[in-house]
Amino acid sequence: MSPGDDPAGELLARVLLSRVLEPGDEVGGRWLRELGAVEVARRLREGGPQLVGVTDKRWAGLLDRAAQAEPERDLAAAREADMRFVAPGDGEWPGQLDDLGDARPVGLWVRGRPSLRMWALRSVAVVGARACTEYGAHMAATLGAGLAEHGWVVVSGGAYGVDGAAHRGALGAGGATVAVLACGVDRAYPRGHAELLGRIAEQGLVIGELPPGDHPTPSRFIVRNRVIAALTRGTVVVEAAHRSGSLVTARAAQRLGRHTMGVPGPATSGLSAGVHELLRGDAVLVTDAAEVVELVGDMGELAPDRRGPVLPRDLLEPAARRVLAALPGRGAAPPGDIARGAQTTQDDAIARLYELRSLGYVERHGDGWKLTRQAMISVRGGRSPC
Repeated sequence: MSPGDDPAGELLARVLLSRVLEPGDEVGGRWLRELGAVEVARRLREGGPQLVGVTDKRWAGLLDRAAQAEPERDLAAAREADMRFVAPGDGEWPGQLDDLGDARPVGLWVRGRPSLRMWALRSVAVVGARACTEYGAHMAATLGAGLAEHGWVVVSGGAYGVDGAAHRGALGAGGATVAVLACGVDRAYPRGHAELLGRIAEQGLVIGELPPGDHPTPSRFIVRNRVIAALTRGTVVVEAAHRSGSLVTARAAQRLGRHTMGVPGPATSGLSAGVHELLRGDAVLVTDAAEVVELVGDMGELAPDRRGPVLPRDLLEPAARRVLAALPGRGAAPPGDIARGAQTTQDDAIARLYELRSLGYVERHGDGWKLTRQAMISVRGGRSPC
């Protein structure tokens, strides 16, 4: 069947093209922009005039793919697997994917009940190393859970390591998560995540550009990352080596004007080297979900102030703290010396010393005053060693 000019024909054309064009094919994207999906599909299906931008050899390969494509069969297989095809212009299409220009997906195959467009409006990508450390898995899961608790959708690639931990963190918090795959969304890849991807499809969304049954390749993983970057308000990288695919996602996010964030790790860890490289550039350092939300959220969604523990001496009035600080670390001092150190009068210093004695900070020692053991611990605990 040759697609017509009606909506059903547009759908069939894009389904066909999702099997013919590779994800991220900008030449094919230009054809779609200039001629429309129906005309591009017709030329490929009927062997019409060769389109510009490809060699004879590549054009022959595209014609062969188009001859083998069966869009009606793909749609039937999708219905059997509770999948749907979402195309640009549909009510569920996330408009932010249009920022990809000619690299925009032909369409997306979707498993799961929620609206992709609505979920993408308030989403954050959490990506990172597959072979992550326990620290990386812990941070990814904590971020996933925290973002979910703040009402944000966690988007990742469904892979081992950081991706899986982020998904599980969101699911464990009863939140929303989206897995973006580099294969047909009816396939469980990696196989070890079959159960996890099933849970995501039930509680969230599993999406991808490739039609039912298609397999992943190294290049498809790389181009998949542009969808993760474009779909979300920002990308957080948790552990990534210098050549990690997660950095591809982060750099795509930067090119698209999205927020880019990194979770720091040990300076000696090769798995954090890529993150630290990002942080030396335009990425923002984050340590928890509240800091992520402060960056990507609405005005007023601020992270709480970070402060050290409140020490008992912090509750003293400033004048009393100055007198306390004027006492020597060892031995006793006369009131006059203490007053000069506190920049106050001797009478005021004596009044403050009696106040501090009642609180257990100082004690009289002959004609002088000295710190109690309690005060020495408190003062030393609050002072910088430098």
